Amino acid sequence: MPMSPRDHTWMFTPGSTFTGRHGTTGVIHVSDGGVLDLPTGRVAACDPFMYLGTGDAEPFTVAVEPGRYRVEAAVAALTWPGDSPTDEPDLRVAAARLVIRDEPATAWEMALSSDQDPAALGAEEFHGYGVDSGTGCFYDASADEAFPDAHEDEGPLWRAFDSSHRSPGPYLVTSSTTGHTLAAFESGWGDGAYPTWIGRSSAGEVTCFLTDFFVAPGPSGTTGSPA
Repeated sequence: MPMSPRDHTWMFTPGSTFTGRHGTTGVIHVSDGGVLDLPTGRVAACDPFMYLGTGDAEPFTVAVEPGRYRVEAAVAALTWPGDSPTDEPDLRVAAARLVIRDEPATAWEMALSSDQDPAALGAEEFHGYGVDSGTGCFYDASADEAFPDAHEDEGPLWRAFDSSHRSPGPYLVTSSTTGHTLAAFESGWGDGAYPTWIGRSSAGEVTCFLTDFFVAPGPSGTTGSPA
């Protein structure tokens, strides 16, 4: 069976705590990422420094009404065994979400692009997006080619992270040429592959898109494998 969704609600409850890998302890706070424009309502997610504008990142098959939607990240402040009280915590984005409706999610499904088939997944596998620069993002599909300088060590996306002062994000970034926006954030432990989940309300309405970066352990103690 493919990876099963879990209830991510607790990850966006400030003050939630957990015990993670290597004996770390984590405390969650929620970081505001501003409001993202979705002029077409076709949501996409990828590593923006590597794949934005390359044609390799397709939007998800589930779309929403065009509009402006809040982005936030569940940031874990990690304490490692042996850390002293004066040590600064290790900040990691445990999950990032694009909030479509301010309603509880009562069901979750894997977000898929048109070329991804869940029937092809093996035990604990998932479809997600690959990360090679330690960064992920949400954006509208119409913004895919709006940040060509992301691959050239310059531009607004690079400047956002250069001035981060240790914050892992999220950062709302605006294209200097088209006005399109994207919301970018560090990807938990860094490079890898990560699933995005769609939350739905009891009425079946989309409540959010949420990417899990596997910082906070799952209920089974496993994180699954990308397809």
